Amino acid sequence: QIFQDQKLLYDRSVFDNVMLPLNVTGVHPKEGAKRARAALDKVGLLAREKSNPIALSGGEQQRLAIARAIVNRPSILIADEPTANLDAQYAGEIVDLFVDFNRVGVTVMIATHDEQVISRAAAKAKTRYLRLANGLLEGGGLLEGESPEGGATDAPPCAPIGAASALPATPLRAAGARPS
Repeated sequence: QIFQDQKLLYDRSVFDNVMLPLNVTGVHPKEGAKRARAALDKVGLLAREKSNPIALSGGEQQRLAIARAIVNRPSILIADEPTANLDAQYAGEIVDLFVDFNRVGVTVMIATHDEQVISRAAAKAKTRYLRLANGLLEGGGLLEGESPEGGATDAPPCAPIGAASALPATPLRAAGARPS
């Protein structure tokens, strides 16, 4: 999972931050080091592996958090406001990383208020998306004229898909929330 405020360990190096989930899950140190360096390379931070996270820019810290999240090769990547407080260039790079992960089979879930993030991801990935607005799941869809396989479709851009089509349009509430 990727958080808005990265949850980095500032008393450890960039490399050690990425190694942490591998150490916790018992991956052999030699294999872990190889995977950690591959993850850092993927996010463009391999040259900074010995740096302290506090010395990184905001965008680099976010990419470090992404490297730590992907090092265990998750099948689902959940990102909570991953581009918050980043400039447009860094935000675009992070969205591009998520699209790359999705292309190799990782399901990517992004929670954001930034419509540009979703637009960029949907345009590049050419895949399904869901939209939650004002507590309602509005449905999901494909980019207009696209299908998950890249072929043309007659489906409207927000046509319900998969299980989402069976969901009633009722407000979603947090546990313990009172109805309005």
